[in-house]
Amino acid sequence: MAQASIETRDMDQLSKDTGNVYESVAIISKRARQVAVNVKEELNSKLAEFASTVDNLEEIFENREQIEISKFYERLPKSTSMAIEEFQEGKVMYRERDEDEQEKIEP
Repeated sequence: MAQASIETRDMDQLSKDTGNVYESVAIISKRARQVAVNVKEELNSKLAEFASTVDNLEEIFENREQIEISKFYERLPKSTSMAIEEFQEGKVMYRERDEDEQEKIEP
């Protein structure tokens, strides 16, 4: 049976490190983007080995190794789930901007 893709999260637990749930969600979303980009680059590099200049229909259907690699990456947990888990375990490094940095950013 397939696992549920939606899981209820305790907002107090998510915001305990930052003191603000919105800040926690922003940090988690940035980490999720990083994870997604890394996984995509890794998959593309592995699939690039199979790229051919000739589009031969037989080669496309017979390339089981390429299909297995793709299936493996499809079964990986979502990047958001991985980012939430890393955040809750304290594995995500982040820092708050100080007053000087904020003044430089604002026009």
